[in-house]
Amino acid sequence: MTKRMGYRDWTLHALWWHHFFLLWSTIHGQTRYTIPEELKQGSVVGNVAKDLGLGLSEIFDRKLRVASEAGKQYFTVDAGKGELVVNDRIDREALCGQSVSCVLPLQVVVEDPLQLHRIEVEIRDINDNSPSFLTKELSLEIAESAAVGTRFPLESAQDPDVGTNSLKSYTLSKNECFVLKMKEVENGKTVPELILEKPLDREKKAVYQLLLTALDGGNPVMSGTSQITIDVLDINDNFPIFDKNLYKVSLEENSAKGTFVIQTKATDVDEGPNGDVEFSFGARTPNTVLSIFDIHSLTGEIYLKGELDYESATSYTIEVTAKDRGTPVMQGHCRVQIDVVDVNDNAPDIVLTSQPKPVRENAPAGTVVALISVRDLDSSDNGKVTLQLPKGSPFSLKPSFLNNYALVTSGALDRERFSDYNIEITATDSASPPLTTKKTIPVRITDVNDNPPLFSQSSYSVYLKENCVPGSILYSVSATDLDVGENAKVSYSILDSKVQDVSVSSFVYINSDNGSIYSMHSFDYEKMKVFQIRVQAKDQGSPSLSSNATVNVFILDLNDNAPTVIYPSSAVLGSLSHQRMPRSAKPGHLVTKVTAVDADSGHNAWISYKLKEATDASLFTVSLYTGEVRTKRAVYEQDDSSQRLIIEINDDGEPVQSTTVTVSILLEDGLHEPILDLRQKATESNKKSGRITLYLILSLAAVSMLSLVTFLILAVRCIRNSIGDGSCCMRRSDFDDYKNPNRNLQIQLNSDGPIKYVEVLGGDMMSQSQSFRSCLSPMSEYSDFTFVKPSSTTDFKEMMNVLDASLPDSTWTFESQQVS
Repeated sequence: MTKRMGYRDWTLHALWWHHFFLLWSTIHGQTRYTIPEELKQGSVVGNVAKDLGLGLSEIFDRKLRVASEAGKQYFTVDAGKGELVVNDRIDREALCGQSVSCVLPLQVVVEDPLQLHRIEVEIRDINDNSPSFLTKELSLEIAESAAVGTRFPLESAQDPDVGTNSLKSYTLSKNECFVLKMKEVENGKTVPELILEKPLDREKKAVYQLLLTALDGGNPVMSGTSQITIDVLDINDNFPIFDKNLYKVSLEENSAKGTFVIQTKATDVDEGPNGDVEFSFGARTPNTVLSIFDIHSLTGEIYLKGELDYESATSYTIEVTAKDRGTPVMQGHCRVQIDVVDVNDNAPDIVLTSQPKPVRENAPAGTVVALISVRDLDSSDNGKVTLQLPKGSPFSLKPSFLNNYALVTSGALDRERFSDYNIEITATDSASPPLTTKKTIPVRITDVNDNPPLFSQSSYSVYLKENCVPGSILYSVSATDLDVGENAKVSYSILDSKVQDVSVSSFVYINSDNGSIYSMHSFDYEKMKVFQIRVQAKDQGSPSLSSNATVNVFILDLNDNAPTVIYPSSAVLGSLSHQRMPRSAKPGHLVTKVTAVDADSGHNAWISYKLKEATDASLFTVSLYTGEVRTKRAVYEQDDSSQRLIIEINDDGEPVQSTTVTVSILLEDGLHEPILDLRQKATESNKKSGRITLYLILSLAAVSMLSLVTFLILAVRCIRNSIGDGSCCMRRSDFDDYKNPNRNLQIQLNSDGPIKYVEVLGGDMMSQSQSFRSCLSPMSEYSDFTFVKPSSTTDFKEMMNVLDASLPDSTWTFESQQVS
């Protein structure tokens, strides 16, 4: 035994040097190596990195690894040299059995980017197994009456090696009555048979000791032996004969226990017990067969008592023996071949070759996500598998080779709609009915900056009271970004623009983190009524995206201005106004008219007059809304010649702002009323002018009619647009709007009691010029219609000087100032 093993080691050593320079070839894009079995651990198979066109650095960088489809890891890759080396003992017989070809498929997975290569390693057989018999000692009983030429089947030897190393021949030790011949059975196989060449004579020799030797075709030749003992018996000289030497039957692998398989039949021409036949399986039948099949000893019927599995064994060959009850016992032999028919009892198996990697949402179509393979243990159509993805999925399967697939992108991805996909792959075989397996592969979609920040509104309106505290918050804008991470971080800024020729940044600033807008100083309604802020929201992506919104800030008026007297002009006469009045004045005589304006607007600019103090309160009265000072009664002789009035002027704001003016009135005798003088002068002039006066009167009437129509139109528009507002103030620009109807007019009419003013807003909302307020005093004796206040300035000194020059008998007095 020791010598044989040494010889075998020498053989392996020689084969190793013989295959030192291994062959590799590429077939259909695959690399194949050929090695002998039983190589030592660490033996080099081939340079994988070189054959696949990879550099040594890529082995580490791209994480090259080898996966065996056989389950056991027989090979590894030497990362330092890029060589494929043997990792474990390789026994070709254990891997491939009696198959002529033995190929181990390997999958070489290279990541970043993902690639899958297939390598096939062909394992060549070496003569490392001797032929062997299941039974080392065989006993035969042969009647002496056995005819010459009778055949006695012998046990076949088994050699796990294949090709030239497999079992080739048998030899029988030299004897005088028996020879050895080979009998061909199914599939080209041969079995040894012992043939009686000369008649037996038990009285001459009762026992024969023969040595059966099995030889293989290796170099050197290896062999195995079985000792055959033949006992020559007397009496029963006929053995049972089967009607067939070979029975064949097919049986589906899902057949139930107790299923009838086949019936074997044998007859014996002897009579009595010598002709009674009993059936049994051969003495050398393996336990695996005995656990699956059973035979009825009297009928020869074979039944299924275990479970069949096509994937474990595709066929069974069973030796059946028929023995008579004679003395000696005679027996006949036949073979039963049971072919297992495959049924679809194995569902497809989906194997994830590589773990799926996150995919950017802007990844192009065809980007590899994961590598998968599919297997089905069934055969034929039962093992043909098709894969299917859900309809509408932005992924597809790209076949590579031998049931390997790449999961790739096939459509546009949008992380904001679907940030994660659970891709359900359905594998279905081609059987009827088919079996199906499902596997879910999770795929995460990573974000790219493809969404700009969006404001909740495109424009915002903010109403701010004037005189606010600097640093107070005006408003907070907010923008959201559908992206995530840095792509969703939003910062706010104010875009540069001009407000009254000054950068808007000098008025407000914004918190870049939360979008809160703060004032940098106090605002004055009388100087500025509205301005715009353009806010930009920008994300932190690369490249960054942005969007804009407009914030319209409207300044609300507060009652922070007291009424200002513009007539009598204090700038000319000081705080005391001197007026003259004839003692002959009748009750209701207009002594003077106090005119005041308020820089505020709305209710804050409504002005009322009242007599606060007077030398004689019974002599004079002041109109509440017009400021006209009139006599309440006739002047008595005992009335003082010098009368002093203190008139208080209040606005309608909260709190009330007020101012006072002192009027000194001198009562004189013989002073004519200027109105009567004017009327007398007009009468005398009319008498002298003749026809020219008539033309002038007609012209004046036409102009007056046109003015009246214009006024009525404006009044109607005021009433329609601002019902309930008690003022009727009109700006100078409104006359331009009347001439140019395309301009935008906003009229506010105050009709609380007597009309006090009409406010007309014209032109662009952002314009701070061309806006005047006009006050109408219908209770005035002379129906004054005077422009008394420009709405965008608080400087009234020049206007006061102009109003001082107006006469009380003028029918229309226009006093205006344009603020640029």
